[in-house]
Amino acid sequence: MAKILAVLYPDPVGGYPPRYARDAIPTITGYPGGQTAPTPQAVDFTPGQLLGCVSGELGLRRFLEERGHTFVVTSDKEGAGCVLDRELPDSDVVISQPFWPAYLTPDRITSAPRLRLAITAGIGSDHVDLPSAISHGMTVAEVTYSNSISVSEHAVMQILTLVRDYLPAHEWVTAKQGWNIADSVSRSYDLEGMDVGVLGAGRIGQAVLRRLRPFDVTLHYCDVHRLPKDVEEELALTFHPDVRSLASSIDVLSIHTPLHPQTQNLFDDELIGVMKRGSYIVNTARALIVSRDAVVRALDSGRLAGYAGDVWYPQPPPSDHPWRTMPHEAMTPHVAGTTLSAQARYAAGTREILENWLDGRPVRPEYLIVDGGGLAGTGARSYTVAG
Repeated sequence: MAKILAVLYPDPVGGYPPRYARDAIPTITGYPGGQTAPTPQAVDFTPGQLLGCVSGELGLRRFLEERGHTFVVTSDKEGAGCVLDRELPDSDVVISQPFWPAYLTPDRITSAPRLRLAITAGIGSDHVDLPSAISHGMTVAEVTYSNSISVSEHAVMQILTLVRDYLPAHEWVTAKQGWNIADSVSRSYDLEGMDVGVLGAGRIGQAVLRRLRPFDVTLHYCDVHRLPKDVEEELALTFHPDVRSLASSIDVLSIHTPLHPQTQNLFDDELIGVMKRGSYIVNTARALIVSRDAVVRALDSGRLAGYAGDVWYPQPPPSDHPWRTMPHEAMTPHVAGTTLSAQARYAAGTREILENWLDGRPVRPEYLIVDGGGLAGTGARSYTVAG
């Protein structure tokens, strides 16, 4: 029997379960490009429930315990003596989410001789040290595409929030109990007619471009892989071969590129300095792609008109993190990909991965980041990295 350790975010302050706003959510059976949504043998939850928190347990407890497995769920993942470090050494599987990542460092992986599978409930597995996972013979899997559209919707929302200067207007009629129309519109513009660019035109970036097309904007993108000509023509895209060309040509930037050595602190004072005065940046990718303090300086100076992000470093950020108090921001606490709709998909996908892995069946190739077990649990040692 296996021990499965899930590191999930804490329950709502108001208690669990919350009072849900809707009785049901739409059923999504597939994604653009033809990939089907997760298809586990069964689920033990109602789609639309809060599953990503400790009490939600991704809807997995009944399934795992009826099979005789041990299931440990915690939100305690940092600091000496945390539950993650206490439970990890004899765990076979670790599950976590990008929104509350269990950082599987080389030391932690070495401390867990039985660890064979790390699952990201959602997308984004950069909290796992992949070289260590490979040498350890681990499989690293994530529920590809399960929350890509969720993140793209959030990015578009943050673009509109910044350009229309929505939050200050809302504050005038709520916290300030006022009706100050002049103040509310003094930084508000139409998105129509602007040049909007996407850095990283993968699943999320392309979804953002498609959702912005009806706003009658001019769309730009930069990616290491140029999109097919028919896609560029369909969306009337302007391709930029480098990020400097993109940054200097647009009014609004939405970041969707992975974090790696070439993108870390990419948007520093110098690169932000080539952007038009009054530009906006939305970052739903990774916080370290931008320089924390360069963003603050650009907002203070007026080089940037606004910055919105759903990602921070570290996560959670300390109370004195400057992004909490900088002007003209619209920050959120890494929630873009964990809507109740997305949770239904990534919880189902997590169960699908577990069903297959525990029974020695292949895991979907599109879910595999590192396949350290050959056919995901058969014991073969053929290491591959998914593209």
